[in-house]
Amino acid sequence: MATFLYKLGRFCFRRRWWVALTWLVLLFAVGFAASTQSGEVEQDFALPGTESQEAFDLMEEAFPGSNSEAISSRVVFQAPEGERVDSPENQAVVQEVLADLADAEKVVGVSDPFEAQGVSEDGTTAYATVDYDATWADITAEMRDELFGAMDIGRDAGLAVEAGGEVAYGEADFGHGEIIGIAVAAIVLFITFGSLVAAGLPLITALMGVALGMSGIAALAVTLGLDETTGILAMMIGLAVGIDYALFIASRYRSELVAGHSREEAVGRAAGTAGSAVVFAGLTVIIALAGLSIVNIPPLTKMGLAAAATVVIAVLVALTLVPAALGIAGKRIFGRKARRANPETGVPATLPTTFGKQGGPNRGSRWAAAILRRPVTVLVVAVAGAVALALPVSALQLGLPDDGMQAEDTTMRKAYDMLSEGFGPGFNGPLMLVLDGREAADPQAAADLVSERLDTFDGVTAAGQAQFNEAGEVATLVVFPDSAPADEGTTALVEDLRGELAPGVQDETGMEVLVSGQTAANSDFSTVLSDALVPYLAIVVGLAFVLLVLVFRSLLVPLKAALGFLLSVLAALGTVVAVFQWGWAASLIGVPETGPIMSMMPIFMIGVIFGLAMDYEVFLVTRMREAHVHGEDSHQSVVSGFNLNARVVTAAAIIMISVFSGFISAGDAMVKMIGFGLAMAILIDAFLVRMTIVPAVMGLLGERAWWLPRWLDRVLPDVDVEGATLERYLEANGKGRSELQKEREPVAVG
Repeated sequence: MATFLYKLGRFCFRRRWWVALTWLVLLFAVGFAASTQSGEVEQDFALPGTESQEAFDLMEEAFPGSNSEAISSRVVFQAPEGERVDSPENQAVVQEVLADLADAEKVVGVSDPFEAQGVSEDGTTAYATVDYDATWADITAEMRDELFGAMDIGRDAGLAVEAGGEVAYGEADFGHGEIIGIAVAAIVLFITFGSLVAAGLPLITALMGVALGMSGIAALAVTLGLDETTGILAMMIGLAVGIDYALFIASRYRSELVAGHSREEAVGRAAGTAGSAVVFAGLTVIIALAGLSIVNIPPLTKMGLAAAATVVIAVLVALTLVPAALGIAGKRIFGRKARRANPETGVPATLPTTFGKQGGPNRGSRWAAAILRRPVTVLVVAVAGAVALALPVSALQLGLPDDGMQAEDTTMRKAYDMLSEGFGPGFNGPLMLVLDGREAADPQAAADLVSERLDTFDGVTAAGQAQFNEAGEVATLVVFPDSAPADEGTTALVEDLRGELAPGVQDETGMEVLVSGQTAANSDFSTVLSDALVPYLAIVVGLAFVLLVLVFRSLLVPLKAALGFLLSVLAALGTVVAVFQWGWAASLIGVPETGPIMSMMPIFMIGVIFGLAMDYEVFLVTRMREAHVHGEDSHQSVVSGFNLNARVVTAAAIIMISVFSGFISAGDAMVKMIGFGLAMAILIDAFLVRMTIVPAVMGLLGERAWWLPRWLDRVLPDVDVEGATLERYLEANGKGRSELQKEREPVAVG
């Protein structure tokens, strides 16, 4: 592979303008395809194999005129203190608001709270349901304006009027994380390279890859049902790895120039060595992201595959466009000061970075040498710190956010609180029982039996009447728990209804009782994710382990990498629990309300963090492996690996942390939690695990780190990430290793 990438890099360097033009044409073509797309993006959130999904499917079959994806808003009215909402004066105000809503865009029905039992027992609160002939994708600014305008009529008359639902929610606020991340990345790259051109090159190439990926998602949005949430992960990952991969190759290119090679030769060698590491680092990310499809939840599958496709583009950009861009940059890849000092070549005698001179002791090598002097102490302290961060995971509670977790000043949260006060906490998360009486002798009698049982069932505060379809065989029945949607009591009620009520009714009457509704679906969602966690972890880690065995030709190094990843993900998840569930420092990052951690967060973090963590593993350890293959002992190879790549990994980690941290500014709770979790994960994995624990473990293992059974060594293909076959190819073509001696001079461990 190294030889192929060496030739590819040189080709792209020689044909740099054609390569750049090809990428530009491709970007414009995909962008044009995206701009011509029209139509609605179908929402296909489904939970195959779950009871709630079975109930949804039965409802669509039994009630063909209903639209299961149609949205609604719940408008809540509360009378001033000392008054009743059902007084003649206040009733007139409520009716005026409802009449205004009935004429609003895409409204097909408005319930009357005074006729539909929508008034609380104490008479202070009432609610009306506004039904729309629209889906989430159809919501317009006019629909929101009309809703809020009608609410203002009631407010002006002295009533408290708030609303919940999709129309009241408005557009999701994803923040401006990409802008923040790019700005910080530009600063870090300039400090690292000391040149505006060198700093801008990774940014420009990464942005081109992300633009292509996002345009592709937009072009296929209607066809594949990709909503705007799908692209958020793709943007996060694509921008982060795109900058990292370009940084890695550009940094190696500068090293090869300082070693005395021509520009074309330096590009070829950088693509053959650093490019090989990029390929395998990218493969681990792709495996982890594509593996999310194992969970069998369509939105999660689409997010994973879209992000994986963006990583594929980032790798291709790094292997082709980056060499071409390096050729276009010419001497400007170094700063003006370095070029003035060497006007003939524009290449300095040593690499001018803030981390030290190339080939001599720098901060990376000194850090590694210090760890190798006391590996046991460092390992114990670092592992203890990671375990301490992971302790909150023992109190992890999973769920999905509801309006009760919105900021207190939002209309959704105010409506939620008003309904809880007037009707009870369970009113915000009713359960929907779907009664399948097609096998029952008397469906109506069976439904009456269900209602009787519910009246005496623990955890149920109220239940509606069964509403049958035209055939009189299938009915729906609303049940109100006595606990809030996210409470453990509501989850327990779902389990009790399924485990006690449903079997008894079916045995006696033949009617099947299915427990559904949003609250039950959330519970099923958590169960599906929990059940998929172990298989997903086994498959993803297993495939990546095999890949790392191929890269490092070792069993212990991949094992150490996998264990380090588990430590990183547990520690990062612990910080998420501490902030978003316990509320530690929550106000500092704008968390409006604490509550359960999103059900998808653990498996999502495992997928993304594993791929990104392996990036740093590959970047660092391939240089150690390269030094070891070229004759250095185990300790010296660790120091050499840090001497050559610590600054690159440090810069890459800071950039990636900045990209993810930028999304903490998002108003959307899911995006905020994902941004924080990924930023903490990279911080912990890069600096605690890869930069601290890895050299300590490598020092303790010594030569055993590179142990591989002989029979396995003979069976495994040689992927040559360290460039041994490339060296033989170069020597056969009259380009020996003499020029590399200066770069690979050992740095003293002590």
